[in-house]
Amino acid sequence: MSQNLPHILPALPPQVENGFAEYQTTKQFYHEVQTRLEFERYCEWYSVTAEQNRQDLKKMRGEVNILRWFRRSS
Repeated sequence: MSQNLPHILPALPPQVENGFAEYQTTKQFYHEVQTRLEFERYCEWYSVTAEQNRQDLKKMRGEVNILRWFRRSS
């Protein structure tokens, strides 16, 4: 029965195959653009967050460390 199947389903005309190929290429292109934009946004977020963390660390190093007082007294 499976031998009869290719006779039942006709082959797609070349125009349809070209249309599917164009659609697939377009879909891949937009997926690539979306992926690159997401990566660029992530890199920007990471850079901003890293700079903020560096500023916080600098500020914390300038503050008085109360725990150091307790360790000295014991």
